[in-house]
Amino acid sequence: MEDISDFHCVTRWSQLDLNWEGVHARDILSLARPLPTARFVILHGFDGYTTNLPLDALLDDDVLVAHSVMGAPLSRAHGGPARLVVPKCYAWKSAKWLKAIELCAENRPGFWEARGYHDEADPWKEERFRDD
Repeated sequence: MEDISDFHCVTRWSQLDLNWEGVHARDILSLARPLPTARFVILHGFDGYTTNLPLDALLDDDVLVAHSVMGAPLSRAHGGPARLVVPKCYAWKSAKWLKAIELCAENRPGFWEARGYHDEADPWKEERFRDD
């Protein structure tokens, strides 16, 4: 699957029109058949990083578990071999070195959210910090 989307960093830079290749996160989740009580996900990276999302956000049409960008495999520095890409959120929600997607009934803050970053992380609303 290919998707062209923008990538926004909380530090106020963006990369526009990136061509990502991967698998829709919703297709992976359909294989897991989440329980009806699942409302949130915690994304785990091999480096110990975590971030949270509402399950509905993970199921958006443009959310990918990406293995390539701009026609080349993701480098280690950019999260290879696989990273989540959540175009509607700031980049800290696009977990690098993806190891696991944990389904949860309750919302739990990830690494940056526990340090005051915004839970929703919408770049169009400039939701950088919890009190924004």
